[in-house]
Amino acid sequence: MTDTGGLGLEQFAADLRQQVISRCEIEGEEAFKENVFTQLMIEFLGDVGELDDAELCSHRVPGLQVNGYALSENEESLDLIVTVYTNDVPPKTVPRDETLAAFKRLGKFMEKALNGYHHQVDESTSVFDLAQRVSEIRRSVTRVQFFLLTDGIVKVDPPKDKDLAHVRASYQIWDIERFYRAWSSGREREAIEIDFEAAVGGAIPCLSQNETNPDYATFLAIFPGKAIVELYGRYGPRLLERNVRSFLQSRGSINRGIRNTIKGEPHMFLAFNNGLSLTAEAVDIVDFPEGGKGIQRVRDLQIVNGGQTTASIYHAAKKDGADVSGIYVQAKLTVLKDSSRMDEVVPKISAYANSQNKIQAADLEANNALHRRIEELSRTIWAPVKDGTQRQTRWYYERARGSYQDDLARERTPARQRAFMEIHPKAQLFGKTDLTKFVTTWAQLPHVVSRGAQSCFSTFTTQLEAHVKFEGAVDQKYFERLIAKAILFRTAESIMRKCGYAGYRANLVTYTLARLAHDTKGRIDLNRIWRDQALTPALEEAIAEFSRHVWDHIIHPPGSGNVTQYCKKEDCWASFLAKDIPLPRSLYEEIAPPLAQAAPSSILEAVPGPVNVKRECVAKVMAIPADTWFEVAAWARDRGQLNEIQRSLVCDIAVQVGYGKEPAPRKAQDALNILEAAERLGFRR
Repeated sequence: MTDTGGLGLEQFAADLRQQVISRCEIEGEEAFKENVFTQLMIEFLGDVGELDDAELCSHRVPGLQVNGYALSENEESLDLIVTVYTNDVPPKTVPRDETLAAFKRLGKFMEKALNGYHHQVDESTSVFDLAQRVSEIRRSVTRVQFFLLTDGIVKVDPPKDKDLAHVRASYQIWDIERFYRAWSSGREREAIEIDFEAAVGGAIPCLSQNETNPDYATFLAIFPGKAIVELYGRYGPRLLERNVRSFLQSRGSINRGIRNTIKGEPHMFLAFNNGLSLTAEAVDIVDFPEGGKGIQRVRDLQIVNGGQTTASIYHAAKKDGADVSGIYVQAKLTVLKDSSRMDEVVPKISAYANSQNKIQAADLEANNALHRRIEELSRTIWAPVKDGTQRQTRWYYERARGSYQDDLARERTPARQRAFMEIHPKAQLFGKTDLTKFVTTWAQLPHVVSRGAQSCFSTFTTQLEAHVKFEGAVDQKYFERLIAKAILFRTAESIMRKCGYAGYRANLVTYTLARLAHDTKGRIDLNRIWRDQALTPALEEAIAEFSRHVWDHIIHPPGSGNVTQYCKKEDCWASFLAKDIPLPRSLYEEIAPPLAQAAPSSILEAVPGPVNVKRECVAKVMAIPADTWFEVAAWARDRGQLNEIQRSLVCDIAVQVGYGKEPAPRKAQDALNILEAAERLGFRR
């Protein structure tokens, strides 16, 4: 929240409880408040960079409790969550014994999971997946964090960090006061404060620039490898500035060359490595008795270049047992004198410093521009009235975390606040990660959506150019289609709840809708969904029917594997597409007329049927410039000659050709078929 409008802790707690109640009502009577509170806090901690792609997993039996978890993509870091939900306003103190008992129940769960607890629980539940994964990754995990989430007030400190075999275990408490401080600070994340004396045994020697700069101060330092291991072991990916983390997750991998140097030629590391670029909000500099200066403390330390270097040193020490005592890394630390400019300047430093991973300023600015434009549209476009109602409403896009509550707080009287909420109902509130789930599901990438909100958002950001060229102008029509996808997604969520599936609802929703988009060739009428602000009965029936096929598919992963992990793999989607599922007759009849026209009115009908896939198709596609493929998509969109699925395929081909990456042979053949049909219909290269 950027401006709390004088919101105090008690009012914050009351608003939070109301959010829990509202979401319970939206999600159905069976929703437990503890689960809803946990989900809200997981989303918040994801926004502030404390958790990446955590999942709800509620399980409690005598002596054991877990409410959620997150596992890093490289399986080195495991976060386990336990919740103490009181539902009290004003907030009450959580007794010390209850706090420690919750951590004990969570620790006991991990202990049991390491020793085959998944054999004792139902295979169709999410706790089976979690326990199975913990058992499978026991040798790859090097960091475990235990989180306690509560709407009460905790007066005791969390347990001290521990080394459990080869694993560093740390403990965090997020009570209502800490949530409130983070929420009301207006920061994108909670600041990391490091005392190098306590963390690594002493200040880090440094040099500072001689000339005075009105905007920033710069310090040059050399960090010992042991300090890098200690800091990354304690704070992990939180040290990586959010934009860098997103791009590293989607584009990068740990550099083997760095690790080989650490193990084989540690004395050459300083010469071979480019070092780190760091930023901070503030530093404390001390004078050494023998002369020179050192960095004693730093607030909000972030690595904006050198994430792979940092992680590689840590992995080499923890996983490979390498001796890093001879490793040193040069670092440039930039401290802005106006801390209010951190969110403006730090992403630019990230963009300019990270050429190794192709993080370009244009990528980040285009991302910001898209979301700003959607925000503008959401504040001006009225949704059509639903049957039986007179009041028009808006779909509120929350580009910046907490902006909805900010705008609500600015309405100073209760009457005006009620009017605001009637115009902007919370059921029509959506954020950036919601947007990317809607869009990516419709683009038939359910395995990407299944990887989690932050991972999906990162993938969307890296493919932004193709998305914008595919959609055309980000205008009212774009916004209406987007909201139709939101209604489709959220209605499907409601249908899954009513169907009573035991778990995996997020996977069920995205796989069901992606398969419907595929099988209908994108013919689901988004314009009608926008006009009605609802789905047709035929479409709702089809969602329920297709979800049963999805359920049968995902709960039987190959080799009795892990369901959650299987859903994240492209093989899961490909094998599901290979299954023959008849389109329900009612939906077929609803979309059949445009498919059955005698003469082709779009490229969809003009494309020839299946042909033998030949390797030369790939060479033909690669010989056509990327700009030509983009021109095909733009031409067809402007003339109504291509549906969204085919425009997406052509844009994907354009991006692949532009990067010199060969498409799959069948995809190449489809692209050539579309190009041939376009030329018959009037397209000229």
